[in-house]
Amino acid sequence: MEPSRIVSKKSLGPDVTMYRISAPDMARQRKPGQFVIVRISEQGERVPLTIADADPAAGTVTLVVQAVGKSTRQMAMLEEGSILHDIAGPLGTPTRIERFGTVICCGGGIGTAPMYPIAQALHEAGNRVLSVVCARTAGLLVMVEEMEKVSDEVLIMTDDGSRGTKGLATDGIRMVAGREPAVDHAFAIGPPVMMKFASAVTMELGIPTTVSLNPIMIDGTGMCGCCRVTVGGRTRFACVDGPDFDGHQVDFDELIKRLSTYRDQEHAAMEHFNGGCRLTGSGGHGSEG
Repeated sequence: MEPSRIVSKKSLGPDVTMYRISAPDMARQRKPGQFVIVRISEQGERVPLTIADADPAAGTVTLVVQAVGKSTRQMAMLEEGSILHDIAGPLGTPTRIERFGTVICCGGGIGTAPMYPIAQALHEAGNRVLSVVCARTAGLLVMVEEMEKVSDEVLIMTDDGSRGTKGLATDGIRMVAGREPAVDHAFAIGPPVMMKFASAVTMELGIPTTVSLNPIMIDGTGMCGCCRVTVGGRTRFACVDGPDFDGHQVDFDELIKRLSTYRDQEHAAMEHFNGGCRLTGSGGHGSEG
C-alpha cells in the first residue's frame, strides 16, 4: 500500500464521480472484475472500489464512486492533485473471460462502471456482446458511450422512461434474450435487488449467470470474514473467492439483510460529518471518526 495522487476528477451525475488515480503497478496488473481498497486518511475507513478501467502507459486506474456514506462523501470533496493515504490492490479473483458465444452484460446504475472492463474483455475474446444499461432515471446512467464502444448492441432502460426504453433491468434482459436464437452467458452488476431479480429471470430462461458482489468488507484478504456470503449453501468470502459468483446460487436475501448491519452507525457517522462541515465550513479533509 502506498499514497496515490488523484490525476483527474470528473462528475458523471448526481453524487457520482470518476477518478483517475496514479497507481502504475496496479494499472499493469489489474484484470477485469478486480477491485482496490482505498483509505483517504490514516484513520480512514477502508473502502472497496472496483477498477472501472486502467491505462498502463499512463500508470493510472479509473474508479467510479457514488457518494452514499461518510467516506465516499469525503472522497468527493477531494480535488485533482489530492493525495489518497493509500490504495491496495488489485484484489479479488478476476472475472472468467472466455469465448462463450453470445453474452448479455447488464449494468444497473453505477454497476455499469465495473461492467465496462468485463464487456471490453468479452468483446476482445470474440464474443457477441449485448449490453443492457439501466438506471432509475437518465441522470443516473453512467459510461453509456464506453459500453457502446465494446458492445455489438446496447439497450438503455430507465425506470421512468426518461431515456431509452421505459422498464427495469429484467425487462431489458427479456427483450434482448427474446430476439436471440440463444444466449450463452449473462453477467449482471448493480444493486443487490437488481442482481437478485436479473438472476431469477436468467434462471427461468436457462442462461448461466455471473454476478459481482460487494458486501461489507474490511481487510480484503479473507481474514476478517465480514464479506461472507452464502453461495450454493456454502459460506464464501467475496474478497478472495469472488467478487464474481454464480447468480443462480447466491442467497441474495441474506446478502441484502447483512448489508444493513451497520445502518444505524452509518447514519450517525453521516450526521456527525455533516454537522462538522456546517460548523467549520471546510471541505472535510480531516481524519474520520
